[in-house]
Order: sequence, then C-alpha cells, then structure tokens
Amino acid sequence: MKTIDNLNFENKKALIRVDFNVPLDEDGNITDTTRIEAAKPTILKVLEDGGAAILMSHLGRPKNKEEEFSLKQITNKVSEIVGVEVKFAQDCVGTPATEAAAQLEMGQILLLENLRYHPEETAGDVDFAKSLSELGDVYVNDAFGTAHRAHASTTVVAQFFPEAKCFGSLLAKEIESLDRVLNNNEKPVLAILGGSKVSSKITVIENILDKVDEMIIGGGMAFTFIKAQGGSVGNSICEDDKMELALDILKQAKEKNVKIHIPIDVVAADKFANDANTNVSDITTIESGWEGLDAGPKSRQIFDEVVNRAKTILWNGPLGVFEMETFSGGTIALGNSVAQATQNGAFSLVGGGDSVAAVKQFGFDKKVSYVSTGGGAMLEMLEGKALPGIAAIKD
Repeated sequence: MKTIDNLNFENKKALIRVDFNVPLDEDGNITDTTRIEAAKPTILKVLEDGGAAILMSHLGRPKNKEEEFSLKQITNKVSEIVGVEVKFAQDCVGTPATEAAAQLEMGQILLLENLRYHPEETAGDVDFAKSLSELGDVYVNDAFGTAHRAHASTTVVAQFFPEAKCFGSLLAKEIESLDRVLNNNEKPVLAILGGSKVSSKITVIENILDKVDEMIIGGGMAFTFIKAQGGSVGNSICEDDKMELALDILKQAKEKNVKIHIPIDVVAADKFANDANTNVSDITTIESGWEGLDAGPKSRQIFDEVVNRAKTILWNGPLGVFEMETFSGGTIALGNSVAQATQNGAFSLVGGGDSVAAVKQFGFDKKVSYVSTGGGAMLEMLEGKALPGIAAIKD
C-alpha cells in the first residue's frame, strides 16, 4: 500500500483530497472539527518534507453555488488547527485556481473552493478531473468518507498521476484498521451490530459471518429476529418482510459456528419519548402498546461478558435510542465494556454515523483503538465491496 510515508514531497505541490464536509451552525461556525484534525498529519508531512499542499474538498450538497456552502468560511479554522495560514482560491478549476496554485510557495497551503459547485465533480467528469490534476505534481487521497464514490476528485483524477499518487495517513489508517478486523488472527473476533433496520445491514452480516466468532445483534433490528422466532415485540420497530431473512441469517451462523447474541430483555416504553413510562420486559413478551427502546440490564450483563472475551471488536450501531437519556443506558454500558476490553489488550474499531456520535457523546472515543471517519465507506468495505477511491490509488 503506497502511503505518504513512501514519498518525499520536497519541491512538490501535493494535490490532496481531504474530507472537510464538516457540520456548521447557522452562523457558519464549525460544530465538530474531527475531520479537519484527522487530515492534519498528512498536510504537515507534505510541508515538513519541503512541499506545498493544495487541499480540495466538498461541503454539503449545493445546487447553485450558494454562499452557505463556500469553503471560504472554514479557512480560518483550518489555519488554526494546522498551525499554518491557509490561502483560499475562489474556485477549484479555471483561472482563480491555476493562478493561486502557480503562486503557491513551498511550505504554504491553499484551499480550493467547494468541488460540488461544479456538477462535473459528482458526475466523475474526465475533463474536470484533468483540470484539477494540472494544479499539483502528486495526488494524495486522504478522504475516507468519500472513498466509496467514483467522483472526479476521489477517483478519476488519480489516472493523471500514474506514478505519483498515494494514500494519506488517515485513509491508510482506515484501510489498515478495517483490514485488521476483517482478516485478523487475534481471536475471538466479535461484531456488534446495532441500529434500527436489518435491511441496511444484511450484506454486512452475510459478508462478515465468515470472519467473526461471535456477533451481538442489538438496537431496533433485534426485534425482527425475535418476532421471526415467534416472540411478541409489541409496538417495537420490526421489518416483517425481513423475518425470513433473519431466520436464514441465524441458520447460516449456526452452520458457520458463529454465536449470535440478541438482547433477552429490554427497556420498554409506552411512547417514543424521553418522558415515557418505562418498564423492563422480557424481549419475547413485550406488551401491546409498548415498544423496546434500549437493551435491558440482563442483556447488558451478558454483552459485557461477550465483549470482554473478545480480542478483536467491530462496533457498528447503538443498542438503543441513545439520543434520549432514558434509553441511553444500554449503549453506555456497551461503551464501558468495549473500553474495558480495549484496556485489556483487545483491538476495537467503532464506525458508522450513529455509533461514532454515541462514543463521542459519552467520551469513549479516546478509550477505543480506532474511530472510523466514514460511515457509508466503512459499511461498503464491510460488505466486501471494492471502493473506487481506494482502487484508483492501488491501480
């Protein structure tokens, strides 16, 4: 795998695809700087070698170059985080971009305007990619969050750098961490899959059954498995059309000798609200009019034992509606278990939007081995798909 560590950037302008698609409040202030901080090591490596960095990213989904999606508003924050003043180009292609790139001196950073101001970016247009390629001497892809998209800046542009292309340190770390989970000899390997729907995780489950020893299925999708086996789930979320599939997954797991763990009790509520009346119920006998919104105390205990015997842990999806304090206990308990196992030497990878939000909210992000930055990209890798942004560098 060719990474920035294999290249010397002295006197070179590195065209770096970063993922600065950061959340902003109404005043244009960044509410979470994780993605910028994640790109910092790659940018600094280029500068320390004696090169210059040209950063390109998208922000949001602009329709007509709306001001609210301009990357100009994040320039000061990027300068502050990286510790070097960042210059800004009013466009990512054309005269503003070529002139700004030409004037860039070694040791300097240039941020290009939003790539998605041009529809050619998402269309994977070759001419647009060629225009981008002319700005730099080396291409570095460090945007895992968009690696599953065959866009001009993430995939197509790489063909114009047949020898001079590599992975940035963040993207390299993402690939290594996922590889460590999917092809690991540190057993037992445990996958924890939560979230609301089986349908969104089917391919993941089927692909990783060959690679794991145990699997915890929690969150809303557990109810589809329970109902499929004849349990009463009350008003809990359930995909009736996926019950047969759930039974098939259980059958496959048995054949492959994979132990599946589903909650045995839940915190049930009489409405979907933080101030609902609650009770702890056996997951197979939830009363009509009540819905399971979190894993119960017995389940948390069992999951703690499962997690703490694992040597490799993949966690994707919460165990309950953690955004409501009343139903956050199961996810917090699981976070404590994963943190404990990590402290005892297990390798733990957390990924996927909701689980990343949960580990950050409850302070577990520094207590696990790695927190992935790309939700969709990570799921596709877990499904066994080749990501175009990664394949383009390997070609």
